[in-house]
Amino acid sequence: MKKRLAISAILLAMTATVISCKEKSPKEKVEDGMEEVGEGIEDAAEETGDKIKEGAEEVEDEIDDATDAK
Repeated sequence: MKKRLAISAILLAMTATVISCKEKSPKEKVEDGMEEVGEGIEDAAEETGDKIKEGAEEVEDEIDDATDAK
Protein backbone atom coordinates (compact mmCIF):
# COMPACT_ATOMS: atom_id res chain seq x y z
CA MET A 1 0.00 0.00 0.00
CA LYS A 2 2.79 2.41 0.90
CA LYS A 3 4.58 1.55 -2.32
CA ARG A 4 1.49 2.39 -4.42
CA LEU A 5 1.01 5.65 -2.54
CA ALA A 6 4.65 6.61 -3.07
CA ILE A 7 4.50 5.77 -6.78
CA SER A 8 1.26 7.73 -7.15
CA ALA A 9 2.77 10.73 -5.40
CA ILE A 10 5.87 10.63 -7.62
CA LEU A 11 3.77 10.35 -10.79
CA LEU A 12 1.59 13.24 -9.66
CA ALA A 13 4.65 15.39 -8.92
CA MET A 14 6.20 14.56 -12.30
CA THR A 15 2.95 15.35 -14.12
CA ALA A 16 2.64 18.69 -12.34
CA THR A 17 6.25 19.53 -13.20
CA VAL A 18 5.80 18.71 -16.88
CA ILE A 19 2.58 20.70 -17.13
CA SER A 20 4.00 23.76 -15.35
CA CYS A 21 7.11 23.82 -17.58
CA LYS A 22 5.11 23.75 -20.81
CA GLU A 23 6.53 26.10 -23.45
CA LYS A 24 4.18 28.87 -24.52
CA SER A 25 2.99 28.84 -28.08
CA PRO A 26 3.80 31.83 -30.30
CA LYS A 27 0.15 32.88 -30.11
CA GLU A 28 0.28 32.90 -26.29
CA LYS A 29 3.53 34.88 -26.36
CA VAL A 30 1.99 37.49 -28.68
CA GLU A 31 -1.12 37.73 -26.51
CA ASP A 32 1.01 38.22 -23.39
CA GLY A 33 3.11 40.86 -25.14
CA MET A 34 0.03 42.72 -26.33
CA GLU A 35 -1.41 42.64 -22.84
CA GLU A 36 1.80 44.06 -21.37
CA VAL A 37 1.92 46.83 -23.98
CA GLY A 38 -1.75 47.66 -23.34
CA GLU A 39 -1.13 47.90 -19.61
CA GLY A 40 1.89 50.13 -20.23
CA ILE A 41 -0.17 52.43 -22.43
CA GLU A 42 -2.92 52.62 -19.80
CA ASP A 43 -0.39 53.45 -17.09
CA ALA A 44 1.27 56.11 -19.25
CA ALA A 45 -2.09 57.70 -20.11
CA GLU A 46 -3.08 57.80 -16.46
CA GLU A 47 0.26 59.30 -15.47
CA THR A 48 0.00 61.90 -18.24
CA GLY A 49 -3.51 62.82 -17.13
CA ASP A 50 -2.26 63.29 -13.58
CA LYS A 51 0.58 65.54 -14.78
CA ILE A 52 -1.87 67.63 -16.83
CA LYS A 53 -4.11 68.09 -13.78
CA GLU A 54 -1.12 69.09 -11.65
CA GLY A 55 0.01 71.57 -14.32
CA ALA A 56 -3.48 73.07 -14.57
CA GLU A 57 -3.62 73.49 -10.79
CA GLU A 58 -0.23 75.21 -10.81
CA VAL A 59 -1.38 77.59 -13.54
CA GLU A 60 -4.54 78.38 -11.57
CA ASP A 61 -2.45 79.06 -8.47
CA GLU A 62 -0.13 81.36 -10.41
CA ILE A 63 -3.10 83.24 -11.87
CA ASP A 64 -4.63 83.60 -8.40
CA ASP A 65 -1.33 84.84 -7.00
CA ALA A 66 -0.88 87.29 -9.86
CA THR A 67 -4.40 88.72 -9.53
CA ASP A 68 -4.15 88.94 -5.72
CA ALA A 69 -0.86 90.83 -5.94
CA LYS A 70 -2.41 93.73 -7.87
